[in-house]
Amino acid sequence: MSYSFIDGHNDTILRVEDTTELLKGNEHTHIDLPRAKKSMMKAGFFAMFSPSPEGMPPFEECKTDNGYEFPLPDPLPIESSQPTTHRLFSRLIKAERESDGGVKLIRSVEDLEDCLHTDQFGAIAHIEGAESIDAELNALDVYYEAGLRSLGIVWSRQNLFGTGVPYHFPSSPDIGEGLTDLGKALVKKCNELGIMLDLSHLNEKGFWDVAKYSSAPLVATHSNVHSLCPISRNLTDQQIDAIGNSNGVVGITYVVNMLREDGGIDADIPLTSITKHIHYVIDRIGIDHVVLGSDFDGATIPEAMKDITGVPLLLEQLRQEGLSEEDISKITYRNWIRVLQSTWK
Repeated sequence: MSYSFIDGHNDTILRVEDTTELLKGNEHTHIDLPRAKKSMMKAGFFAMFSPSPEGMPPFEECKTDNGYEFPLPDPLPIESSQPTTHRLFSRLIKAERESDGGVKLIRSVEDLEDCLHTDQFGAIAHIEGAESIDAELNALDVYYEAGLRSLGIVWSRQNLFGTGVPYHFPSSPDIGEGLTDLGKALVKKCNELGIMLDLSHLNEKGFWDVAKYSSAPLVATHSNVHSLCPISRNLTDQQIDAIGNSNGVVGITYVVNMLREDGGIDADIPLTSITKHIHYVIDRIGIDHVVLGSDFDGATIPEAMKDITGVPLLLEQLRQEGLSEEDISKITYRNWIRVLQSTWK
């Protein structure tokens, strides 16, 4: 059985050198167009992310007596992040232009639904970390007109708008202060324009600020269950409940150290490591509030998944575990359509 699906988060556009690698295929990313079509991936949120120049320190240097604590990277100035965002946005636009109609930059729910029923592949433009947006929010208008439809307020660092969580295990996501006044203004402006807000990477106080000030469904595109894996990046039961109460969605991610109970980085784990997080969210807030949010090309994923071609295996595993065809269609695309109908203009 094959299932069409929408992926909630990937970093592939950062990993390809040019559009040819994305359109024609390559051997070093988790996603490219040929493998996406083979796997029935119909669309995905493509993150434009500006890496911290210092990078992440080696895992061994961050170990503690019972886990690890990666430091919070320094804030990234707009002068550094904007050129990266523009380069990656240009790469998405060029992919559409050079695909002979095979790729479409998604600007509406209608665009997305068209991709579900045709051979056209949909790319949803997402900025991960709002460092490239100025305090006056002028850049947000420009990015929206260029096709931006999803924004993560922070990555795992601090910026003008809020604070992200560093990778700590075991740890609560309650690290740092909530949204700044500029962050609250950013939330309201995104609501006005119809840009989806992604709460993954945001600390807990910031999460509750978005829940207070946003009129849209709450979405965490690539976060898992803190009760199953107590890493700072995962969602507490109270956060999961709030997402369900807002008619939003949790995008279950395939990141190894956000799946494993021990927070470890060994990728030799089964697909059931992913499905247990899916079932937890279903059991807690219902089938209408869980989607797929891989983080392909942004993290270490289970060896059993390998790349985008492993998603059909995951969906078959869910079928074997008792999910119906209707249940799987909700997880793979119907829940996304509902949330975006309530969010995009």
